[in-house]
Amino acid sequence: MECVVQGIIETQYVEALEILLQGLCGVNKERLRVHEICLKSGPNLGFVVSEVRLLCDLEQSEPTWTVKHVGGAMRGAGAEQISVLVRSMVESKASKNVLRLFYALGYKLDHELLRVGITFHFQRGAPITVTVSSVNKMLKLHATDEAVPVTPGIQLVEVTAPATSENYNEVVAAVSSFCEYLAPLLHLSKPGVSTGVVPTAAAAAASLMSDEVLFARFQLFILIER
Repeated sequence: MECVVQGIIETQYVEALEILLQGLCGVNKERLRVHEICLKSGPNLGFVVSEVRLLCDLEQSEPTWTVKHVGGAMRGAGAEQISVLVRSMVESKASKNVLRLFYALGYKLDHELLRVGITFHFQRGAPITVTVSSVNKMLKLHATDEAVPVTPGIQLVEVTAPATSENYNEVVAAVSSFCEYLAPLLHLSKPGVSTGVVPTAAAAAASLMSDEVLFARFQLFILIER
């Protein structure tokens, strides 16, 4: 299982978000460049359509593949009362021939995307991953070098954390608590729930950038004094 929330932020404020995340997480950002291929099952595999995502990490010297299946979200009164989506999810590493395998099984290409940005992995009550990325579409099949932004000037922010049926309440609490720190810059909600950009983003970004400049000047002063 996994717990997830999403939101959007204007590209001009991404640098400020990076500064905030760096301070909150205490870890360095990692570059993200992932080719995502979404496949759907054909009629020969049953009446219920199954969706599988193949993720190719292009940042590695030797691109690595991951198969990811996202299942249904938790339902019921308890699920409606929390601001984080809890859903089933299974993923596994795969070989470079995985696309051919799924085509042979009867899966068809639905769409493909290229996600480019940054990611942070850290521990804060639970193992949490924050991804900030530009979502791009391919104009030609698998032509990642020719990808163009789906929403120019807007980037997707996603916060995820692995969970189990025994501990998802604690993970939801950890994710919710962390997201409160990001509230001045963006709204985070369950996937599919559009909340738009926040009116306080410009002021919050300006404050963060100003603090970063002051800190950099202080570090320079210390080096000069030495």
